[in-house]
This record gives sequence, C-alpha cells and structure tokens, in this order.
Amino acid sequence: MWRRGRSPNTTMELLFVVTLLWSEALCGSPSVQIGGLFPRGADQEYSAFRVGMVQFGMADFRLTPHIDNLEVANSFAVTNCFCSQFSRGVYAIFGFYDKKSVNTITSFCETLHVSFITPSFPAEGMNQFVLQMRPDIKGPLVSLVEYYKWEKFAYLYDSDRGLSTLQVILDTAAEKKWVVTAINVGNLKDERKDEAYRSLFQDLEIRKERRIILDCEQDKVRDIMEQVITIGRHVKGYHYIIANLGFVDGDLSKIQYGGANVSGFQIVDFDDPVVAKFDQRWEALEEKEYPGADIRIRYTSALTYDAVHVMTEAFRFLHKQRIDMSRRGNSGDCLANPAVPWAQGVEIERALKQVRVDGLTGNIQFDQYGKRINYSVTVMELKNSGPVKIGYWNEVDKMVVTKSDLYPNDTMGMENKTVIVSTILEAPYVMLKKNSELFQDNDRYEGYCVDLAAEIAKHCGIRYQLRIVGDGKYGARDAETKIWNGMVGELVYGKADIAVAPLTITLVREEVIDFSKPFMSLGISIMIKKPQKSKPGVFSFLDPLAYEIWMCIVFAYIGVSVVLFLVSRFSPYEWTLEEPEDGAMPLTTESTNEFGIFNSLWFSLGAFMRQGCDISPRSLSGRIVGGVWWFFTLIIISSYTANLAAFLTVERMVSPIESAEDLAKQSEICYGTLDSGSTKEFFRRSKIALFDKMWQYMKSAEPSVFVKKTSEGVLRVRKSKGKYAYLLESTMNEYIEQRKPCDTMKVGGNLDSKGYGIATPKGSPLRVPINLAVLKLNEQGTLDKMKNKWWYDKGECGFKDSTNKEKTSALSLSNVAGVFYILVGGLGLAMMVALVEFCYKSRAEAKKMKVAANTLSSPQHTGNYTHTLSSPQHAPNFNVLSPSHQPNYATYKEGYNVYGIESVKI
Repeated sequence: MWRRGRSPNTTMELLFVVTLLWSEALCGSPSVQIGGLFPRGADQEYSAFRVGMVQFGMADFRLTPHIDNLEVANSFAVTNCFCSQFSRGVYAIFGFYDKKSVNTITSFCETLHVSFITPSFPAEGMNQFVLQMRPDIKGPLVSLVEYYKWEKFAYLYDSDRGLSTLQVILDTAAEKKWVVTAINVGNLKDERKDEAYRSLFQDLEIRKERRIILDCEQDKVRDIMEQVITIGRHVKGYHYIIANLGFVDGDLSKIQYGGANVSGFQIVDFDDPVVAKFDQRWEALEEKEYPGADIRIRYTSALTYDAVHVMTEAFRFLHKQRIDMSRRGNSGDCLANPAVPWAQGVEIERALKQVRVDGLTGNIQFDQYGKRINYSVTVMELKNSGPVKIGYWNEVDKMVVTKSDLYPNDTMGMENKTVIVSTILEAPYVMLKKNSELFQDNDRYEGYCVDLAAEIAKHCGIRYQLRIVGDGKYGARDAETKIWNGMVGELVYGKADIAVAPLTITLVREEVIDFSKPFMSLGISIMIKKPQKSKPGVFSFLDPLAYEIWMCIVFAYIGVSVVLFLVSRFSPYEWTLEEPEDGAMPLTTESTNEFGIFNSLWFSLGAFMRQGCDISPRSLSGRIVGGVWWFFTLIIISSYTANLAAFLTVERMVSPIESAEDLAKQSEICYGTLDSGSTKEFFRRSKIALFDKMWQYMKSAEPSVFVKKTSEGVLRVRKSKGKYAYLLESTMNEYIEQRKPCDTMKVGGNLDSKGYGIATPKGSPLRVPINLAVLKLNEQGTLDKMKNKWWYDKGECGFKDSTNKEKTSALSLSNVAGVFYILVGGLGLAMMVALVEFCYKSRAEAKKMKVAANTLSSPQHTGNYTHTLSSPQHAPNFNVLSPSHQPNYATYKEGYNVYGIESVKI
C-alpha cells in the first residue's frame, strides 16, 4: 500500500519543501501559521493535508503549515514538537495522538489555550481546546447490536484507543442483560501476535462465541482477519462487526466469500456527489508527489482533509472580523513558569467550534466540547458482491434500515442468470473433443463431469457455462498467504458459482465451501508401471508346490522306504523259503526277503507315482506303512493336480510392491502425489505412523516427487522403468489402467475412503437443489451408467475380452518343457545304466567262465567225468558236485553250458 522507495522522514521533508514553494507563490496574501504533527507512516494523511491546503487556499487568505514527523506514542517527543510548534507562533495545531500522548497534548492545550484539531479517536472527558474530527461510534455500535438482537458476544478492543466505548457497551449489557466477553488485544507483542490471535479465537470457539465485535483500527483488524482465515473462522455461522468508521478501507476480499457475516460502519459515502468529485481529483494525483494517492482515500485521510477545511473556514471568519491574533510577550514559551495562556486562543477555539460545513465525512458540526454532532454514519454489510449499504445511523433517527437482510452473505437469485461452472481438464471427467475448435462453449467438452453437469442443470432448471480453472489446480490453501487456489479459490472468491469436477470432499475445504452429497466413492490408491509377465521356467511344473514341500516329500519318500525296509527285516512274515521249479527238491533252506533297500525304494516310488509294484508287503506292519504312504500320496498328488492347471495356464506378473507398507520400507522406488490436492493434504495431516513416514519422505525427496497434473504423474510412472509410484484416487487409477499403452496397474487396496462432491460457495441457494439432483441420479442408476460408459465401455486394454482369456489358458511348450527334459534325461540315464550293467556283467561272466574252464581242464576232473560217461551201468547216475562247487551250480542253473561236443542242461 505504501511506497517503499524512500523513508517517511525523507518523504515528509520533500513534501514540506513543495508546500513552502506553494506558499511562496501566494506571497502578499494574509498568512496564518498552522502546526502539523504527523506520525511516521501516515503518508496518505499528509497528502490529504496538502491537498486540502491547496484546495481551500485563496489569494486573499492562506494557511502556512509547519510540519513535524514524530512517534506519537513517545510523550517526550510529543512535548518537544508541541513546544517547537508553539514557539513558532502557530495559531492552531493539527495532529494525531494515541493513548500515551493524549493527556500530554490535552494538558498543553488547556494550559496555553491552543486549539488542537485531530482525527484520532475521541478523547475521554471535557477538553475545551480539542476538536474531535472523528464522530463517536458508541451510538451506532449499540444500535447495530440491538438490530441484530445479539445477547451474547465477544468484544475485542484495542486499549490504545481508550476505554470509553467499552464502558458504554458494558453499561448497556448490564441494562439489557447481555453476556459480553471483553478481551484486550492492544497489548499483544508484535512478534507473537499471530499465535496469540489464533489461540484467542480457538478459546472463543470452545466457548461457542461466534459473534464478535472488533473495536480496532484497520491495521489491527487486518492482522486479526488474517488469522481468522488461517484457522477457518471466516465461514458460515460466524458474524463480525468492525467497530471503526472505515469499513471499505480494509481488504475484505479474502473473507468476502468465506460465508461469515461481516458488518461495519462507513463515514465516507463514496456515492455522495461531493465525495465522488473529490475522488476523481484524488485518482488523478501523481503517486510520486502524493504518496497514498494510488489507493482510495481512507477515512482518517478524509478527516484530515475536512480538518483543513474547518481551520480555513474558522480563520477566514476571524480575518473578516479583523480580530487581533498577534502573539506578545513570553507567549511563545510553553514551559514558562507560570504558564502564560494565549489571550486570543479562546477566540480561535470559539471560531473553530462555530464552523458548519459539508465535507467528505458528511455534515461537520461541533458542540461546546469540540465533539461532532448531527453526523450520519452508513451501516455496511459484506456480501459476495462486495460491501453493501443496509442503512444509516444518526443522532435523531438512530438505526434506520433501508435494505433489510439478516443473512447478508446469501447469494443472489439464479433466475435469468447463466451459472458459471468451474471444472478442470482431467480424463475421463472433462476432455476436449477431437474437433473441439469446430464447437463453441459447452459443446467443446465431453466426459463424465460434462454429462453430470448437464443432468444437474436439467434437474435444477438453470443455464450454465463450463469454464476451465485458470491455474489447473483443484484447490489448496497457501501456507504463507492463506489464499485458496484452484477451483476452491474460484468459489471462495466469487469467480464461479459451482464446481463440477473430481473434487474430493475434505474438512479444510468444507470450512470454506459447501459440498453436495458424494456422486462417486473412492480412495487413495497406488499406481505403478505394469511389470513384464514372467516367462514360465523349465521346471514350472514344480511351482504348484512350494520348495519346502518338495523337500519334505523327498525326505518323506526316503524315510518311508527306510522304515519299510526295517519293518520287513524285523517282521518274520516277510521272510520266505524259495520254492524250486517242477516240484524238485529245494536246493537250500535259507529264507529270502523281497523288501531289500532297493525294492523298498522302488515300492515307495511306484506308490507315489500311482503306478503300483509287483511286490507288496505281507506283514501287518509293512501294510500299515504302505497304507499311510498311499494316503499321504493321495492328498499330495490331488493337491498338486488341482494347482497345476492354474500355474501352467496363467502367466503371472511379479509386482515389486503390493501395498503402502512395501512402499514405505523400501528406498529404490520413489513415490509422490499431485501438488495442491486432497491426496497431498491427506498425507500431510495424517497421524498414522505409516502415512506420516511416507509424508516425511515425500516432502524431503530430491528431486521433487510431486507433480502439477495427473497426466504428468502418469507419464512419470511410464517413463521411470518401475522406479516411480504415483498415489492418486482409485477411480482415476482404474481409468488409466484401461487406456493405451496399457502399461500401468493398480496395486494393493485403497488407503482411505472418501467421495467426490459438487461444490458451491457458502450459503449458495443452489446447494439444496444440487443435493436433491445428485440423490435422484443415484437412485435412478444414472451415475453408475455414466461411470460404466466412460470407464469400461470405452476401455482400450481388453478388460472384458473373452478371447484374451482363451489365449492365456492355452498351454505352450515352455510351460511343460521341463517334463520333456526329465523324460529325455530319464531315457538317456536308463541307456547309460543299461550299458554299464552290460559291461559290468559281461566282464563278470568272462571271469567266471575262465575260472570254470580252468577247473574242468585239470586231469583229475577230466578222468572222473570220462569214466562216468563210459560206464553204461552208471549211465543214469551223475556225479554230484561237492559243496565247494555248489556256487558254480547256482550260477549255471538257468542256462546251458557246452562241454566238448554234447550239451547238458544243468
């Protein structure tokens, strides 16, 4: 608001030089010395003072100012400046004061009979030589409270402005049985005032105090309102009365659309012709020469301008009456002892009080104590369209309401009005048509929200125009400026009437705007790049059972075989004598056992493979072992068979993450959300340890993991090669998953549960009709039909394509390659074993034949054998071999041996 290029002191000095040059231009005309005490920073007030000097100065009479710039809260500085002005021979002093310096100034004025004209707050008591340019606000304030029928409210006052208004409020409260909570906000330290204001309003909220009077100047009102907006106390249900005379001087744009009722008073009526004419001249001033002229004149500056008018009229009257106003003797020493009052001071005081003019602040008239009388104050209320007059107050008629409206922030009717619908370009909610340049207005767009807006308009009977939000954001409040952006900001600041978009219903948004019933339910989900389908391994047929199960089966197989071997050895029923062929006499009396270790392994393997075996246990213990093994293999084989089809026919995708927990505990995959959205707010405000950990990572990640648009986040997922996960609403995640190039997927469940709603400004008359329309569309099934239309019916990834299912169910060679490998390997192993057996057996047979040949070729054995054959009488008798030769007999039992020319079966 203020020019920062030069310090206030320098500005004042330069302006004073300009004023002196103007005074010299009027040399020769009667001059009256006027003092001026301006606080630092009051550039606009001083500019108004100078403009008044120029405006009311004439050739036959002029005022000559002597300006001092000081800190009005410093009584010592005020004393020095006042005495300096008095020693210069000034006839009256214009200036400002505060609570600390008011007594010093009034004391000097009473003692020295010097008139002091001030726009500061009215001083308490009867001060003869002080003229109060500012009207008293006590009467208008009490009348406004009575008009609103307040019986319980909080009164926040600045003690630097005095306590007279507070006293009147408390006296009236005692009379009318009001409940008033009075709080002094004038003694708060600057470095902690924001925190103190927030704490104060939180305490008031606990007490259910939602009607508040702010008896402060505009700078303090601005600070308080900033904190009110920060903590969300500027919404519907709250009512504030600003108890000063410059309602339109402050910046009310931030609270204007919040929903709270704000009332106040205005002493400068900008609709008045006199004020309007001055305002035109004020706007034409150069800001460099008149600091503060770049903004509308404040009420304190208007009071300053009127003060110059009053002084000019008074001294012109005295000049015409030829009253001697010369200073004599020691009248220039304000600290003289005893003090010498100025003899003509009373005449000047009387002349000032007799002035009656119309100024920027209306009728200017004073009583015998220098206070304004017969003045009128405009009563204002803040609406969505801006400050509006609802009435006025004067001393005769008191409170007069010209526009009755107990609900000042209700929006105007929607009849014969085109409703502005704010939305955002976000597929599939709102999209530009392919040939959008050939269409106009709403016909340029298509999508779910476009259809929804049309249905809502049809049910509510309104005309509407779609408008894309300028900054492309949904809506969040800036942490520093406290200003809302996006679609929420457009609703809060009156740029749109409705927002139809995927706008999440949240607490912070609900505090500043109204939402309809949810038209779609959803939650935060995780989007990742779809991993490549894992190719089946060579031994994929082993996948139906876990590795641990296969190992247990192997150990069980070996264990059962060993137990069966031991049981067969211990059980006598497994031992049998070998029966000879053709009823011959048994060659041996030894028992045999079929379940050796190899036969036991073979029996267990045959049972496991469901092929059976040519031997089986004879003993009860052996059969128990076989029975439990058969039962075991039955369950295992059935389970394996049941899972085998699924594992061989489905190509599975191995996802690197499956949930938010997986994201939080790893560091390879980055993850982020949309900036300025509800998802980001969810993580920022969450008190759950997991989500808080994720938020701490996201806000400190470099480079930033936040994206400006959803499309940017999806593109980042697709290009990151699986190293970035995007957190977004589940509905959008499902939609993108059905769009080409079909390379994204949703993993895990939703992290929360929420809904999308249609938003309207606080207090909008469209809220109820929109709610009813949404409920009706939901009951008719229209919302579900629209979702199916834009999500699945127009899907591009074959979500409902049955042919794809048939292709995925067909087995390929790669699925069963391992079985063929085992078959080929088994056949090869059998051939190798057969070859080894043949070689081993051939070698063993060769050795045995060689031993047998050597035995038969010896002389003793040859003679005996020949003799036996040559004796006829002994023909039927064969020579039985000795026991030492019995192994050879067993060896050749099944074959034929050739001895010489004849062949004999042994």
